[in-house]
Amino acid sequence: MANKDIQVLVLEQKILSKIYVIRGQKVMLDADLAVMYRVETRRLNEQVKRNKRRFPRDFMFTLTEGEYANLMSHFATSSLPAEESNWGGRRKLPNAFTEQGIAMLSSILNSDVAIEVNIRIIRVFTKMKEYALTHKEVLIQLAKLEKEVKTNSRDIENIFIVLKELIEKQHRPVPPRRRIGFRRSNEEE
Repeated sequence: MANKDIQVLVLEQKILSKIYVIRGQKVMLDADLAVMYRVETRRLNEQVKRNKRRFPRDFMFTLTEGEYANLMSHFATSSLPAEESNWGGRRKLPNAFTEQGIAMLSSILNSDVAIEVNIRIIRVFTKMKEYALTHKEVLIQLAKLEKEVKTNSRDIENIFIVLKELIEKQHRPVPPRRRIGFRRSNEEE
């Protein structure tokens, strides 16, 4: 594998590790995106605020205190960047961006880094969808197989019952048979 391929894989893995499921949607947090775009979180959020019409609720939403606490409880230590840890942590609840919201960020952040990172993030989201579809097909096939196994399990169970009976018959002592043929008078029956 070429060095560039390895770098792409590492970057994609970093992006994947920053995608969370909140409110049933795959999202990325403003602080994580700001680090990737190499801007301050407050600057990213200022741009979003200036362009509020571009970010409807299905593109971006602010986490509730409970959602944020739940998310942070999944980490042993805070994963916030150094700029966020000043003054004892965040002062405002984070914004969560859906795939469409991340795509919209590229229209308000015009740096080369932001554009390149946005392209990579969208590619990761696309791969995730392809992966989910592939696994959905596998799950459908497994469900069909499970159904077949369940219907065949009765037949298999009956086969085992018959096999057990045959094995038990082989291990039963066979009573001695009476000999057939001529007997001499001094022979016992």
